[in-house]
Parts: sequence; C-alpha cells; structure tokens
Amino acid sequence: MIENTKIRQQVSEALWFRHATKVFDPKREISEEDFNCILEAGRLSPSSLGLEPWKFLVIKNEALKKELRKVSWGAENQLPTASHFVIILARTEQDTRYDKDYFEDQMIKVRGFEPDFFKEKVKQYQSFQEKDLELLENERTMFDWACKQTYIALANMMTTAALLGIDSCPIEGFDFKQVQAILNQHNLTEEGRLGISVMAAFGYREKDPSRPKTRRDMSDIVQWVD
Repeated sequence: MIENTKIRQQVSEALWFRHATKVFDPKREISEEDFNCILEAGRLSPSSLGLEPWKFLVIKNEALKKELRKVSWGAENQLPTASHFVIILARTEQDTRYDKDYFEDQMIKVRGFEPDFFKEKVKQYQSFQEKDLELLENERTMFDWACKQTYIALANMMTTAALLGIDSCPIEGFDFKQVQAILNQHNLTEEGRLGISVMAAFGYREKDPSRPKTRRDMSDIVQWVD
C-alpha cells in the first residue's frame, strides 16, 4: 500500500509537470539512456491486433529540420530548440490489411503464430476490418485507424518523458501533403507504406509555463454505470 501511494504520487506529479512545451532550452540535451527509455515506451505500446503499425523517425539532420519547419507551423519553435524531434509514421493500407505481407509477417514472425493457426485466425481479422469497424471502405479509413494506434505510443512516450523530468510537445500543426512529400523525397516512407501521423518534440523547457494547467472536474468527464 505504501509503495502504491508513492507510485501514484510520482505519476500525478509527472502529469501535472507535463505541458505542451513551445520553446526548449537548446543548450540542454537529453541523455542517450533517457531517450532510449522514451523510445522503448513507444515500442512497447499496445496496438489493435498487435500490428504495431508505426515507425519513429528521430530527426537529427539540420537541413531536413529546416525543410520541415517551412511547412510545419506548429513546430516553428520546437524544431530548432528541442533536444530530440520525432516524426511518428503510421502504416498505410499496403501493410495493415488482413491479406498483406506485413500483416502476415507481424503475426507469424513477430507474434509467433503458427502458420496454420494464422490461416484460421485471419478470417476473424478480415471480418473485424470489413464488418466490425468497416475499415476497408477506403484507404484513408485504414490509415486513420493506424494513426489512432500511434497516439497510444505518443502518449506513453510523453508520460515516460514526464516521469524522467523531460518536457515534450505533441504537434499536429503541419501541412500533411507537403511534409509527406519531403519525407518521400528523403526515402523515409518505405515507398508509400508509411504516412505521417503526428510529430513530437522532446527536451527541457526554456521557462516554466505562464499559466497553470487546467482541466475539467473529474465529475464532468467520468460517469460510473452500475
């Protein structure tokens, strides 16, 4: 009980500490050990069907950062100041459909399914994608489904960072088509099998936020259904 109290306090303090940092201290660098821990939090995140439909691009190339900054208004201050800048990619329909090679590879080579078991199981996956969630209506529906999984990884990465005393900022403020084109030009999308989902900056805040964190009251957002 004492140990749980300590853990609850640590988690609460980390979540209150976390805020969407707009400007980082460019002189402070996240240690390799700490950033690997953040990446591991993303890697170990859950995903629908265990597909892991993501890839994390850690952008260190300064020329590429300048290119991205021109078409990423939400990262204008974070790109040049963050210790580490991550682009989270989501896999497209070319990989996430039940009948694609990546899907089979994930289930057999990564998850360890026996081939015969997978052949039976894939019928359930087909029904899940076609009927339960109606994902196969178009390519965008499938891509959005994969993007939803990446946000689980993003949240775990930011929470882990906060527990380590590291700041972060999730970023959606960018021109999707132009960023995608830049990544394509740099051969970072596996020939269209990956598309940009969200960006995230990590580092140490230049200054504390000017306003306190605000949230709706718990009673406004939680309903217990007995």
